[in-house]
Amino acid sequence: MTARQAPDLKTVLIASGLVLTLAMGVRHGFGFWLQPISQAHGWTRETYSMAQALQNLLWGAFGPFAGIAVDKFGTSRIVIFGAIMYAAGLLWMALINDPLLFVIGSGVLLGAALACTAFGAVSGIIGRTAPADKRSWAFGISSAASSFGQFVMMPVEQQLISHSGWQTAFYLLAALLLLVILPMAWKLREPDITHHHGPHQSIREAIHEAFSHRSFLLLVAGYFVCGFQVVFIGVHMPAYLKDKGIMDPNVAVSALALIGLFNIFGSYYAGKLGGLLPKRYLLSSIYISRSVVIGLFLLAPLSSYSVYVFAAAMGVLWLSTVPLTNGVIAGIFGLKYLSMLSGFVFFSHQVGSFLGVWLGGYIYTRMGNYDFVWGITLALGIFAALINLPINENPITRKPALAA
Repeated sequence: MTARQAPDLKTVLIASGLVLTLAMGVRHGFGFWLQPISQAHGWTRETYSMAQALQNLLWGAFGPFAGIAVDKFGTSRIVIFGAIMYAAGLLWMALINDPLLFVIGSGVLLGAALACTAFGAVSGIIGRTAPADKRSWAFGISSAASSFGQFVMMPVEQQLISHSGWQTAFYLLAALLLLVILPMAWKLREPDITHHHGPHQSIREAIHEAFSHRSFLLLVAGYFVCGFQVVFIGVHMPAYLKDKGIMDPNVAVSALALIGLFNIFGSYYAGKLGGLLPKRYLLSSIYISRSVVIGLFLLAPLSSYSVYVFAAAMGVLWLSTVPLTNGVIAGIFGLKYLSMLSGFVFFSHQVGSFLGVWLGGYIYTRMGNYDFVWGITLALGIFAALINLPINENPITRKPALAA
C-alpha cells in the first residue's frame, strides 16, 4: 500500500480558499433574506434575527467539537459533512414556515455546517502545512479568501432573490455549495493525523492548559467583540439603510460587497504584518480603528457616498482579526490542538455574534431604531482594544511530560 502524501501548501490554500469563499460568502448574504422571509410569513424582524442569532451561537458551540474531529480524523471528512449540512440548512430555510421550527432547524443545521466548513475547520491543516515563518501569512490568505467570497456572493445572492425569488435562491445556492465544496474537500486529505514531537498531551490537558493561560482568556474576550460588531453590521445594515431613507437596495448590496473587497487586502496584510510585528498591537489597533470608523459614520450626514466610505474602511478591518488570532494561538500553544483551541476562541466570537444579531432585532422591535445597539458596538470596540494589549505571545513553557 502506498502511503498518502500530505498536500502541499499551494494546494491547501487553493482548496481551503474555495471552501471558505463559498461557505463564508453565502453566510454573509443572509441579511438579504431578512425582509422577504419576514414579509412572506408575516413575522417581525425579531424572528429571523433569532434564527440568525441561534445559527451563530451554535456555530461557535459546535466549533470546538468540529476542531477535535478535524484534529483526530482529518480536514477532508469534516468539510464534506459540513457541506451536506449546509445544503440541508438552506433547504430548511426555504421550506419551513413555522417560526419555532425555522429558528431551531436552521440554527442547528447551519451552525453545524459552518463549524465544519469555515475558519476553525481549515485552520489546522493550514497551520500544519505552512512553515512557521509563513504561517501568519497563510492564515491571512485564507481569511482573504472568505472576504473574496463576501465580495463575489453578495451581488449574486441579491440577484438570485430578485430574479428567482427567495426560495429558489436557497435551492440554487445549496446546489452550488455541493458542487464546489465536495471536490475541494477531497484535496484537503491529510495522512493519518499523528504527532511525533514529544510526549503525548491529552485533549483534557490541552484544554486545561489553555483556559489557565491569561493571554488565552484575553484573546477569548476580545474575539467576543469582533463577533458582535461584524454580525450586527452584516445582518442589519440593509434594513438600517432602508429605515434611514436609502431605499435603493443596491446601496446595501454594494456596501456589503465593498466590505468583502477591502477585507481581501485587510486580511492579507494583517497576516503579512503579523509575521513582522507583535500581533497583540495589531489586534488592538484594529479594534480601536473600528470604533473610530463607526463613530464617524454615525456622526456624518448619511448618504450613499458615506455608506460606501464606511464600508471600505470597515472592510479593511473586517476579518483582519482572524489571521492574527489564529497566529497567536499557534504561537503560544503549538499546532497539535490548533483546530480545537481555535474553536474555543471562535465560540466566544459567536456568542458575540448571537448577541449582536439578536439585540439588533430585539431592540429595533421595541425602540424602533438601532441607535442603542450602535452605542454598544462603539463601547465594545474600545474595550477590546484595551484587553488585547497585555497578551503575551511567547510560546508556553511546558513540563517535559506535556511537551508537544
